[in-house]
Amino acid sequence: MDTPIAEDAGAGPKPKACCTPAVAAVKPSGSVAARGGGPSYNGPLQPAAEPVRHAPGGDAEPPQRTAGMVRLDGGPFLMGTDYPKGYPEDGEGPVRQVTLDPFWIDATSVTNAAFADFIEDTGYTTEAERFGWSFVFHLHVPRKYQEKLRRDASVPQTPWWLAVPGARWDRPYGERSSIRDVMDHPVVQVSWNDAAAYARWAGKRLATEAEWEYAARGGREQTIFPWGDQLEPRGKHRCNVWQGKFPVENNAADGFVGTCPVTAFTPNGYGLSNLCGNVWEWTNDWFSATWHTEESEATRVNPIGPVPPPPPPPGRGDAKPQAASALPGAASFSHKVQKGGSYLCHASYCNRYRLGARTANTPDSATTNNGFRCVRDV
Repeated sequence: MDTPIAEDAGAGPKPKACCTPAVAAVKPSGSVAARGGGPSYNGPLQPAAEPVRHAPGGDAEPPQRTAGMVRLDGGPFLMGTDYPKGYPEDGEGPVRQVTLDPFWIDATSVTNAAFADFIEDTGYTTEAERFGWSFVFHLHVPRKYQEKLRRDASVPQTPWWLAVPGARWDRPYGERSSIRDVMDHPVVQVSWNDAAAYARWAGKRLATEAEWEYAARGGREQTIFPWGDQLEPRGKHRCNVWQGKFPVENNAADGFVGTCPVTAFTPNGYGLSNLCGNVWEWTNDWFSATWHTEESEATRVNPIGPVPPPPPPPGRGDAKPQAASALPGAASFSHKVQKGGSYLCHASYCNRYRLGARTANTPDSATTNNGFRCVRDV
């Protein structure tokens, strides 16, 4: 349900965010922008601060730093997929053997409750709060406001995404919404930059794409889902995805029309929950559809994705360093990889809720189906 591919000069193909729309896809217009609550971001993308490869100490006491996490041994595994109904243009393949060091990973996505602790402790302001709006799926907006928002601020070609004033992590659907009754659901409306800030505070980091996929497979080799190759084995729902006709009807046959509790379905073989469906999860890697196709140590042993070039040194006199987004070829590093699919995914539109599938979005973008989990080095 996500991302057809578009060409970007000098960058190779990258996803258009249909399931996870990008901030820059919407321009200010109409009364939404006039009220100061509509899209207001039109400049270059912010350079994203990288979480350190080895997590710092964090504020938590040592015994608590791995609470709620699972230790994985690492080693070799087969990453990627050549699934015939997949999207090779996304860079899903080739299937390749990748070797990882041991690491810890959160057993679940970060919850609203955990993110609230971070906000209370640090006073951090999320990007959606700074922008004054964020993306909300149209069926989560009261009908009387939907048409107005479509006129003022919707995403081209994907009118089911609306830019809603006041939408933020603790008011995910707009100013009158609340997370009071869903504290055990994954936090949403968090950008990659927000997720990285949380990870640093927690003494953790965001997973590499390889770490995420290794963990999600749960010890199985080359299955489509963590539990096997059938989406609903013996008619049993194993994840939270769209049920019905996308994007107009969700019959909630799996029990949920939006997010679900982070432990709602049976964990995978490693004891990790909701790796497919529920929310897309940010990873640390910059997106490329081709970087990993070359056989090298960088792509096969603890891969961290393509690495941006360093900014040029300051020039003489009044010259200033160029912003990362203005560097030659910087479009190659405009999107961060996301994995796992979300509650909006459906095979009739796009089946990127498979383990080998991937999508991406800009580091400053947030939606009602973006979340994350963290890892820590052993």
